[in-house]
Amino acid sequence: MTRAAVLEWLARRHPAPPDSLRAHLATAVTDRAAALPDHLALEGAALLARVMGSPGSGRERALDLLAAERGGYVELDRSVTLDWDSLRERIKQFGMRNSNCLAIAPTATIANIVGVSASIEPTYQNLYVKSNLSGEFTVVNEYLVSDLKQADLWDEVMISDLKYFDGNLARIDRVPADLRRLYATAFEVEPKWLVEAAARRQKWIDQSQSLNIYLGNASGRALDETYRLAWVRGLKTTYYLRSLGATHAEKSTVKTGHLNAVVADAGVAGDLGAAAIVKSCAIDAPECEACQ
Repeated sequence: MTRAAVLEWLARRHPAPPDSLRAHLATAVTDRAAALPDHLALEGAALLARVMGSPGSGRERALDLLAAERGGYVELDRSVTLDWDSLRERIKQFGMRNSNCLAIAPTATIANIVGVSASIEPTYQNLYVKSNLSGEFTVVNEYLVSDLKQADLWDEVMISDLKYFDGNLARIDRVPADLRRLYATAFEVEPKWLVEAAARRQKWIDQSQSLNIYLGNASGRALDETYRLAWVRGLKTTYYLRSLGATHAEKSTVKTGHLNAVVADAGVAGDLGAAAIVKSCAIDAPECEACQ
């Protein structure tokens, strides 16, 4: 059965809308994916304690302590899928060599090197130029390119569209709807689901997460709802708040290296391309001190 057929079957059986269903499924997968390395790390710590001895008493009931610190405001799905009971018995018997085993981060630079998305983060853009001390180079989502080639859609027009829309597929009508949903970029994902997924991971992590929040249209209400949810779901911290600039003044042409002015709104005449560039935190600028 194909992936599309599975999603269609689940959508028929589940009362939630398709997009919400996908988000719920992604959150559940995140929970299980984070539980496995935690389980393995604790097994390793217990094995080392058996061989080398235990320097301490191991983990406390972290979620209960966090809830007590926050006045009971930790509402989180605490369900488990692995065999934790036998692992607890081993830890009771031998202790743990390491009291803190897990801490994760987005690993953006490493992700660019190996050609994957940045660990816990959604794909930033499907096509963009990254700058660092080594120079500038184009980062493209190779999986998207492969799927577009299979659909016979990868051509000069598609490359131009991707550049024009900053690697965003939402406004490229010729791309099938299922591909637009599959390759949704960070600013297209509701911040709520970034927080929900992070909350599922947090219960398996000793320390904290470098969780970036992406808000395409930041507002006081959106900020309030997002960070309140993070508090209630038991997140210990968040990382940077990323938002989009008001304009994108220049784009690169496809065949030449020259820059031509293109405004963010496709309906505005090209002679408005000289609009002022709004300064904001640049995610890919090496001189941005906040990201060092």
